[in-house]
Amino acid sequence: MSDRHEHHAHPHRHPHHSPGLRHRLGHLFTPHSHESADKLDSALESSARGMRALWVSLAVLGATALAQAVVVAVSGSVALLGDTVHNAADALTAVPLGIAFVLGRRAATRRFTYGYGRAEDLAGIAIVLTIAGSAAFAAWAAVDRLLDPRPVAHVPAVALAALVGFAGNEWVARYRIRVGRQIGSAALVADGLHARTDGFTSLAVLLGAGGSALGWQLADPLVGLAITAAIVLVLRDAAREVFRRVMDAVDPALVDGAERALRAVPGVREVGELRLRWIGHRLRAEVAVVVDGEATVRAAHAIAVEAEHALLHAVPRLTAALVHADPAPAPGQEDPHRALAHHAVH
Repeated sequence: MSDRHEHHAHPHRHPHHSPGLRHRLGHLFTPHSHESADKLDSALESSARGMRALWVSLAVLGATALAQAVVVAVSGSVALLGDTVHNAADALTAVPLGIAFVLGRRAATRRFTYGYGRAEDLAGIAIVLTIAGSAAFAAWAAVDRLLDPRPVAHVPAVALAALVGFAGNEWVARYRIRVGRQIGSAALVADGLHARTDGFTSLAVLLGAGGSALGWQLADPLVGLAITAAIVLVLRDAAREVFRRVMDAVDPALVDGAERALRAVPGVREVGELRLRWIGHRLRAEVAVVVDGEATVRAAHAIAVEAEHALLHAVPRLTAALVHADPAPAPGQEDPHRALAHHAVH
């Protein structure tokens, strides 16, 4: 005997959501109420928070890049040019992420049965490629200036622009990383790491300005190369984060916590195969639990519902769980999954 049951968390009400959308979601998802909103961000609310983070950071970084571009035009600093281009590219990464968050709000269809959350992973790849492109440009500009050294004009303005760049990027980095971790968005966290590196590269520009003020013309292009190295480091971290998400990797601690929660459910004798996967910034779970083989279908179903309930409380950002109830083995009884054995992948 087995029982399958799937549960979706009901979206939290939000003043900006249209009644029509709420009505459609109400028919698509089985209602389930929870008090702890921090454990169950709805798809709509988390996407809205992600969009707010994108627009705010786009405005801050856009203003920062514009201010730096003015100084680049009058100073000719190649280090500040690399930093400015990187800031502008960082601001523009809001575009693919914004598209992904909008797509993620769409309901599942018969073709995209899991919805459109994977668009966020594609946006993460676009961000990684953007970081790689800015690293290549910064390296080209620095090498070109090494081969053709020129003095930097208006050094105090360059130093001020570097400080502005650091302040703007560090604020955006903290904001993006905080919101990204709260809603479970690997792409937004990667974008935050990107901004943080921009902040440190702005400080490097400040060092280059100091060297130029002392008459060392090579200080500016050498700092440009240092900026390139810093961008490559953040590229590695961002690429690793996005790669893991694309490959359905999850924190093993989440799996451990889910197993502990399931074993504490009355009627669950053992926990079989447990799988967690990210779809955008939401988690889904599939699990097999062992129950009393003599239990009725209704009793097994009730245990499955309690198992889902436990998972939804124990696993942050989990929005759906599929629980399969297996009967406990008894002497003389054949394996209930014997008919499936020849389909097993070896």
